[in-house]
Amino acid sequence: MDAEPGLSEQYRMASPWPLFIALGIPIAELGILFSLFPIAVGGLLLFGGSVAGMATESGYARTPWRGLIGVAAPLAVLGLSFMFTRIGLPNRGLAIVAAAVILVAAGVAGILFSPDRGPTY
Repeated sequence: MDAEPGLSEQYRMASPWPLFIALGIPIAELGILFSLFPIAVGGLLLFGGSVAGMATESGYARTPWRGLIGVAAPLAVLGLSFMFTRIGLPNRGLAIVAAAVILVAAGVAGILFSPDRGPTY
């Protein structure tokens, strides 16, 4: 008799990404709402990385690196709209743009330095 009935190797394990997405959004919102720069950037990085990881795990992407860049694009547009429109929230927009820049840098670094990258001649 098994100690854990109903579980076997043929069933897929649960994904951790939805939990991190669910934590990243409110953390980022709190940071943006109260103009807490490191909290906003950290929450957006958690959200962006989790979305890229979920896309990779589900098979929509081969690697998470381009997914990071894809998540950063709308964040950059949102942050720039906070900074340069009549909304007038430059500090909050700067936090969103900073998170987008970090996500793009991580994506580019992953593309350039990932071990599964083939040789370039």
